[in-house]
Amino acid sequence: MPSEPLRRLGAALALLCAGTLAATAEPDCRKIAHDGNRYTVCTLRADQDEIRLFHSDAEGNLFGSFSSIDAALAAEGKQLSFAMNAGMYHEDRSPVGLYLERGTQSGPLVTRDGPGNFGLLPNGIFCIREHSAQVIESRRYAENPPDCRYATQSGPMLVVDGALHPRFLSDGTSRYIRNGVGVAADGVTVHFAISDNRVNFDSFGRFFRDELNTPNALYFDGKVSRLHAPSIGRSDSGFPLGPIVGTVAPVE
Repeated sequence: MPSEPLRRLGAALALLCAGTLAATAEPDCRKIAHDGNRYTVCTLRADQDEIRLFHSDAEGNLFGSFSSIDAALAAEGKQLSFAMNAGMYHEDRSPVGLYLERGTQSGPLVTRDGPGNFGLLPNGIFCIREHSAQVIESRRYAENPPDCRYATQSGPMLVVDGALHPRFLSDGTSRYIRNGVGVAADGVTVHFAISDNRVNFDSFGRFFRDELNTPNALYFDGKVSRLHAPSIGRSDSGFPLGPIVGTVAPVE
């Protein structure tokens, strides 16, 4: 019969192996229908999956596409197992609002009202921490900035503390393919969603609140929305993007 130290070592090794398997597993990407609309959702765990933001390489050259990021990751023996556009950008593809990559800020925090969807307050920030993630309203972030390794600001918030954005209309006529992110109450389960048909903000917000049960969710963009999900055979292409969020996994 194994001694107590051996039993403990065996248990520790089992946990380590389980964590490694979870970290390298393909993201859980699936189709979900809700209230007459169709969505594709990829669910990750911030305590297991390596979630990063991408904008430019070390020389300052814009990535702009999923394939460019994949090519750069190949030098690390890694690949994108999931990705989507992650925030609004100017014509030169620089981020609109706060942008942090590996703790280095390259975009300003914007907390004032403004034009367009970004300025439709409250807007918010998707913050990736060491072993957790959160969607936080921008002014709340400004009051007490969390320790984010990566962060991207966008707007509007879709869900704020369990409530829909106050300016959403159930009969809103602005309908686009839209994408966004929501974080569950546990602070580690992260749901990335893109609509498969044109939806308004109210429908998209209710999907995050009522179907995905995320108390806080953030709109990334519309019209330009794209998804990279090899596990379901999908990788959208098009003109160059600005900020991109992705999950990094070893090349098998």
